[in-house]
Amino acid sequence: MPHAMKRLFELPVHFENAARSWLEHGERTPAAPRLASSVVLIKDTPDGMSVWLGYRGDSSPLGVVSFPGGSVDEHDDDPMPWLGPSPAQWAESLGTTDVALARRHVVAAIRELFEETGVLLAGPDASSTATVTNPQEWMAAREAIAAHEKTLADVLDRRGLALRTDLLRPLVHWLSPDFAHRRFDTRYFAATLPLGQEPKLLASKGQWGRWVCAPRLLAERSGSALGDEIDQDTTRGRTLGQLLVPGVEIILEKLGNAKGCVAYLSHKRSTHAYQPRLVEADGRLRLEVEPPSPPATTVLPVIPHD
Repeated sequence: MPHAMKRLFELPVHFENAARSWLEHGERTPAAPRLASSVVLIKDTPDGMSVWLGYRGDSSPLGVVSFPGGSVDEHDDDPMPWLGPSPAQWAESLGTTDVALARRHVVAAIRELFEETGVLLAGPDASSTATVTNPQEWMAAREAIAAHEKTLADVLDRRGLALRTDLLRPLVHWLSPDFAHRRFDTRYFAATLPLGQEPKLLASKGQWGRWVCAPRLLAERSGSALGDEIDQDTTRGRTLGQLLVPGVEIILEKLGNAKGCVAYLSHKRSTHAYQPRLVEADGRLRLEVEPPSPPATTVLPVIPHD
């Protein structure tokens, strides 16, 4: 099997100052990464798979434009009703022996998705999901979580809901580059949009977010249509590669080539941790991503015939 090639990506605009400082002052001890989770929310459309993207600002380690997500919170360790794969099963899926860490990432993924989009992967039982009967109350619960006035456990308890961890699928593990001032150790998950729910920006924080057709977005990646639409100083005139971190760009590429949500979610993925490395190519600073090494193959001895 041929080895996968290293790939070079554009250096996102918000990384430029940190990258140049790293080179000018010499490599030093990287900042400790914060644990984070992010959810790739997807749905099938006649034109291909669509994904929910949002503007995150110019300093987010997840990228200027990215999927819902953010830092793991201390309350992600709170006891909560749980349906679906156990934390131990999640640890195995995520390639770690730390069961508490795996649980933390799963809870953070569900919490961040709810806070940022209002999509809640929870239900009263293992065969149904929560429905939005009062949009104002739903938004108030999200705002309370964002303001650290309530926890996800509070929201679930009030409504008699349990986490539906079976609605998540593990995707990939990414580490921010060493030179970044703010770094994340991010676990990406995927989920389809539950019946009866629809993403909506958080009233107090949301600036831009919408469903984006992955194949169409990739076909226009060399232009600045998306950045111009978002209409922020750090997005106008920028190409897709200048708005996204490599992990997000690669996920979008795979979405663009996938044959629908079922095929995408059922694909078996490596637990390898990816980390972009700063390199100079053609006189420009780039981010290099090295794929995981292929699994070693066992060569059986040749046994001579009598």
